[in-house]
Amino acid sequence: MFLGEDLLPWLVLAIGGALAVGTALALVRPPQNPDGGDLSRPPKSRSFLMIALGTVAALWGLASLIH
Repeated sequence: MFLGEDLLPWLVLAIGGALAVGTALALVRPPQNPDGGDLSRPPKSRSFLMIALGTVAALWGLASLIH
C-alpha cells in the first residue's frame, strides 16, 4: 500500500496535534499587527473547544497506532 498501512492514524495524529498546539499557541501569543490594526485575541470558548477536539483526535490517532 502506498505510504504504508497506517496512513490514516498518522494523519489523524498529525492534524489533531497541529490543531491543538496551534490553537494553544494562538492563545498564549496572539498575532501582532505592525500597522496598528484591530487584531485581537481569539475567542476563548472556541479556542478551548478546538484544543479539546485536537487533543481527542491526536490521542485517537496515537491509540490506533499503538493498538
